[in-house]
This record gives sequence, C-alpha cells and structure tokens, in this order.
Amino acid sequence: MSKIKKKKGKKILYVFAWFLGIMVCLNVIGFAINKLFFSNELEAISPYGEMVEVNNQNMHVYSIGQGEKTIVLLPGFGLPLPSADFGPLMRELSKEYTVVTIEYFGMGFSDETDTPRTNENYMEEIRTALSKADVKPPYVLMPHSASGVYSEYYAAKYPEEVSAIIMLDTTPSGDMQPNIQTFMLEPRNIKILYGFNTLLQQTGFNRIINGMLPSDQTVENGYTEKEISDNKLFSYHVVNDTIINQASSLNDNVNEVNSIVFPSEVPVLKLISSVSQKQLKEGEDIQKSHLKRLGANAESQIIDGSHGFFQTHVTDISNATNNFLKKID
Repeated sequence: MSKIKKKKGKKILYVFAWFLGIMVCLNVIGFAINKLFFSNELEAISPYGEMVEVNNQNMHVYSIGQGEKTIVLLPGFGLPLPSADFGPLMRELSKEYTVVTIEYFGMGFSDETDTPRTNENYMEEIRTALSKADVKPPYVLMPHSASGVYSEYYAAKYPEEVSAIIMLDTTPSGDMQPNIQTFMLEPRNIKILYGFNTLLQQTGFNRIINGMLPSDQTVENGYTEKEISDNKLFSYHVVNDTIINQASSLNDNVNEVNSIVFPSEVPVLKLISSVSQKQLKEGEDIQKSHLKRLGANAESQIIDGSHGFFQTHVTDISNATNNFLKKID
C-alpha cells in the first residue's frame, strides 16, 4: 500500500515539475517577445496636448475649449491614458468651459518619478503644470476616484485658487476609519497585487487578458477610434513604480486630509455612482460622513452607473455641472 502511495506521490511531483517548467518557459518566451517587439510601441503616438516641465521632468497637459470658467480633470488610479479616457467628457464640457486634463507622473504621456506620492507633491505638481501651460486660476477641480483626496488638500491650502470641486465618485475622506479599510488595500497587499500585474505586463500576458475584458470605451459612448486604439496600447504598459507608490500612499494621504479643515467657502458637488454606493459596506454612512466633513456648501447626486461613469454618463455629468455652477454663481 505504501509503495502505491509513493508512486502516486512521484507522479504528482513529476506532473507538477512539468507544469512548472512549462510555465517558466512560457514566461521567458513571453518576456523576450514583449521586450523585442513591443517595448517601444508607444513612441509612435504623439501627445494630445503639450508637455510641460515640472521638477525637471515632463508632464502632459491637454486643454480644449474657450469657456470663461476652467474645469481641471484629474484622473484616478490606473488610467492608462487619461487624455483619451476623458475624451468624450472633455468634448461635452468644452461646449461651455475651458477643459484641461492633467496626466500625473506615471500616467499617459507623462514621465515617471521617484518623488514621494504625497498630497503636497501632487498639489504642487498640479499647480506647476497648470502654470506652465498658462492656465490661470481659479479652477473648478473635477477629480475622479483617488484624486478627490488631492483636490481636498489643494482647496484647503489654496482656497482662492479653487472656485469649486465637482467629484466623480471620489475616494471619501471623513470620520470613517476603520471602515475605509473595506475598500482600500493595505500598502503591502497593493505591492503584491501590482507585483503580479508587473509580471503579466513584462511577459505580455496582460495583452491577452485585456483583450478579453469588456470596455466602455466605444464609439457609441463618444470615443474616437484613435482614443480607443491609443488607450488600449497604453493599457499594456500601465504598471510602473510611480503608480505602485501612488496606491501605497493612499491611506496616509487620506489620513492627512482628515487632519486638516476643509474650507467651507469652497462649494462641492459629489457625484456618486450607484454601483459604488451599493458595493461599499455601510456605503451610505461613509458618503454622509464625507459630505459632513466638506461642510454646508457640499451636496451630492447619485449617477446610475459604475465607478467609471465618466465614460458612459457624459450628458448626466455635464448637466449636473451646468446646474451646480449656475447655482453657485
């Protein structure tokens, strides 16, 4: 009986060794092919806007429209090419406003950086990029996801430069710890997750995975063929150390924002996705806590969509923006 068990054990080890060997070979082959044929594929794509120098590095700023008011779109985590991803929303808003998209370091056409991903650094990079692009304050900040945290910090430090904030399903701050841990990963878990994604990216397997995933970036949703194609290419190169550091710093950035008082004179409209509201544990209480922190001039509206509703609900966002800015004028 023991001999039979030993034979079965050897067979299992043999199969496992073969499987492991095949996986290693596939990864090595994938890495070589990806490095040889695709490492420079983004160089053929020209920036949509202008490259400005920020802290001796290049940052991409894309502006359209000639409106009196300026709306500054700030991307959330992991957007491969914000200037393309925000395309339909920019075009819709540009009918009334000047609309600017900033691509943070590590995103889109912008360089990477080893500068710590603190609220202070994000704020100063935004201010410098806008100044270099000759975009003058005051601004209506329109952050998505984690950028809401940087926008709150910006408004607290320079309220005279921020005429309003319109939040696109932003990360809540407020009196909600430890509830916030229900939807934010610990830094060490983030590094493990991004480490795995880095491997998929370096071996080229993310191309297969991304090709299988559904996307809301469609012509029907207002995207151009170029925006769809460019964003797909950039999605194959989205993981880098700057993005990992941004994700790892989020909890510290939220805690820092919670420790400062938000200026009551800055009006805020928080657009909340119905999906995020339902998915977050105690989501309604978290959102109420966030609005309470933002003060009496803060209000909210539910958008019946996902966390990325800026891709699918352009008209709803535009209407909400117009109504809100007219009301506070």
